[in-house]
Amino acid sequence: MLALVSALLLLLLLHSFPVAPVTVSTTQSKVEVQENSDAVLSCLFKTEKDQNPRIEWKKKDNGISMVYFEGNFTGPFKGRAKIEGATVTLYKVQLKDAGQYRCEVSAAADSVQLGETNVTLKVLVPPHVPFCEIPSSALTGSLVELRCSDQYSIPPAVYTWYKDKKPLSSPRVNATYTINRNTGILTFQTVTRADAGQYHCEARNGVGQPKSCVGNHMTIDDLNITAIIAGIVVLCLVISVCTLGACYAHRQGYFSRHRGRSFWIPQCHGAAHISSQNLNRTEDIPHAGYGSPPQDTQDFKHTQSFML
Repeated sequence: MLALVSALLLLLLLHSFPVAPVTVSTTQSKVEVQENSDAVLSCLFKTEKDQNPRIEWKKKDNGISMVYFEGNFTGPFKGRAKIEGATVTLYKVQLKDAGQYRCEVSAAADSVQLGETNVTLKVLVPPHVPFCEIPSSALTGSLVELRCSDQYSIPPAVYTWYKDKKPLSSPRVNATYTINRNTGILTFQTVTRADAGQYHCEARNGVGQPKSCVGNHMTIDDLNITAIIAGIVVLCLVISVCTLGACYAHRQGYFSRHRGRSFWIPQCHGAAHISSQNLNRTEDIPHAGYGSPPQDTQDFKHTQSFML
């Protein structure tokens, strides 16, 4: 009787304090590491009964890819990762390793057989040498833009412009320029001769060392009004001379299509007098032929005399 009462009390105690099923957690759900550094993706678990649960790691890209499966790392993680318990360490992470990872623990003997937790990995990339666009020259009063960009840094870089190795401060109220530190654009609305100098740009994002582009000297030239006016005057004179020449040639008949002229053609029995106009179109004139050549009285001489 006493043994039966003890068994009932034990059952009541077990129902009052149930054993927890498998649980999975992480100490850091967001991990940020610099490129080529090691990343630790933590995964902690507790099971109800199963002392040898199955552990899997997966990565979410466009689909789901396996990282750790059946006791081995797979794909690009093979040979560059290790696991301790359920915590994974990735060696020398690259930008392609960034993404969301999931740790799954399966305990077949537990009442709740599956637990999981997610860890997001962000790979930080230090600045690269930025690409700079700095004009070599500009005209006073014109709009000028200097550009600086680094497309590879993560997080995105912010930019600082330097003139003659001195950083350009935030523009004052009457300043001739504006700076956008996020886009890296330095704008001169109306550039002046005082803005001439050696310019270069620096990119930084808090990861690694900042990088700068090669500087370039920008000169500012005055607009030569005198030369522009002289050029316009010369152009007008050339146009006037050409116009007068064309009028003169037209009056002299140089542009006429038919200017007839006469000339003599020797023949067997004399010479024919024709014009160039008739020579071109003799086929259009019925019975066209050569006219009789004029005869000089001196050409007719008696070679013999005779008597009746």
